[in-house]
Amino acid sequence: MSQLLLFIVALLVLGHVPPGRSEFKRCWKGQGACRDYCSRHESYMHLCPDASLCCLPYVFQPPPAPKGDYTS
Repeated sequence: MSQLLLFIVALLVLGHVPPGRSEFKRCWKGQGACRDYCSRHESYMHLCPDASLCCLPYVFQPPPAPKGDYTS
């Protein structure tokens, strides 16, 4: 009986533990996520307000600015 009570108490306690950092703050018009580290499929774009990195997937990155034709 005491083991059942302990099991029920443990389930109740674990049910109230907040989840980990599953939802990241969004950045770059909602396309990126503020994280401590970017994954290998993402690139750092700028810093978020909390000084974490704004990680943007390669798919959503803006195209590079065209280089001018600098001929002399």
